[in-house]
Amino acid sequence: MDDKKKTIIREIEHWRRSKLLPEQYCDFLLNIYLEDNQEKPGSSGGLFGITASKISDSNWKIWVLGLVVACAFSFTVLHFNAFQLPMQIGVSLLFLACCYGYGGYKREKDPMGSQILIGMASLFLLFIGVYLMKLHGMQSSVFVVTYVFLCSLVWIATGLLARHVPYHLGGWVSLVFCYGWLLHYQLDSISWVTLELSWVPLSILFCWMGWMVHEKSRHMGLVFFLLSLIVWYMPELYGMLYAEQYGEMTLQWMLLVKIVTEASLLFVWRKKWTEWVV
Repeated sequence: MDDKKKTIIREIEHWRRSKLLPEQYCDFLLNIYLEDNQEKPGSSGGLFGITASKISDSNWKIWVLGLVVACAFSFTVLHFNAFQLPMQIGVSLLFLACCYGYGGYKREKDPMGSQILIGMASLFLLFIGVYLMKLHGMQSSVFVVTYVFLCSLVWIATGLLARHVPYHLGGWVSLVFCYGWLLHYQLDSISWVTLELSWVPLSILFCWMGWMVHEKSRHMGLVFFLLSLIVWYMPELYGMLYAEQYGEMTLQWMLLVKIVTEASLLFVWRKKWTEWVV
């Protein structure tokens, strides 16, 4: 295949990944430029760009390198608890840097593989911090919530850079739960009035923020809109945890009123919010 044809095929694959053209149009164009016995780059690209042809044509040095990496990873996992705290933190940061770095590098060429790597790194970030605190006797709720707060900021930044809604939304939801923990320990007595006043204005604020930024960033507008819908029900979620104190019947009626109110608002304003969310 000459260089000109390779360039055209790369452009078609870029159009496919960027959703600039429908999938069937990209397949049609690839059929024009690819020969019958040639493998389509997008048809069986595999995860992280690994195809069957790449495996069959791989060099023995790649296999040796993979074996060394697998052995080093296994040794590190098996002896992780025996390491000193600085070593444990260093190893964890190295793993996170590799996952985030390679995920960011593959974001354009392999979006699915990139999302898997970034998601795995985000979950590992939360897990390893809580695990190390438990391992070294720092199990105070203040330490845990502070660490979750920091993880939330990382997830928000990751979602913004990768323009991926789940990471961005997950970071904000974690911050919301940190706010709920703070309310639980700061308020001496919580009634339905204080609960609603603590959460409903916040839900309205997030909805307003989504409306303000939707023209500049549809991604952020969607995140704030979904977040406002989640925060809307946070008083009832808190009430479920303490149903005996607030009363199950009261909880059911409050939840019903919330659902009807939200459904009515979404219906009345459907021509507005669908423009910047859907």
